Amino acid sequence: MSKLRAFALLVLRFLIEAALSGLTTARLILVGGRELQPGFARMSYAGLSETGAVVLGVLVTLTPGTTTVDIDPVRRELLLHLLDATQAEDAIAAIRRAFEPQVRVLFGEKR
Repeated sequence: MSKLRAFALLVLRFLIEAALSGLTTARLILVGGRELQPGFARMSYAGLSETGAVVLGVLVTLTPGTTTVDIDPVRRELLLHLLDATQAEDAIAAIRRAFEPQVRVLFGEKR
């Protein structure tokens, strides 16, 4: 995949994910239905450069319901705050599907 195509796909995926997450977050806050359990989760960013980790962290933070709290370059992890930590594994899997492939093309580690 070319870098131009990866960038275009990343922008498109971000817009879609931000809209969907915004709707989901608004529904959870306004309608309720179950007790939310905010909390923290760690997500590895192995295979990404430092710049890639920052870009991934920014994309996560700009998507409602999740915030990047810290980037640990030693452990190569993002510390995420989740609106509902009971779904942490699903949230991390969604981030990996939505953003990581394109970020990897654009900012993967140099070999």
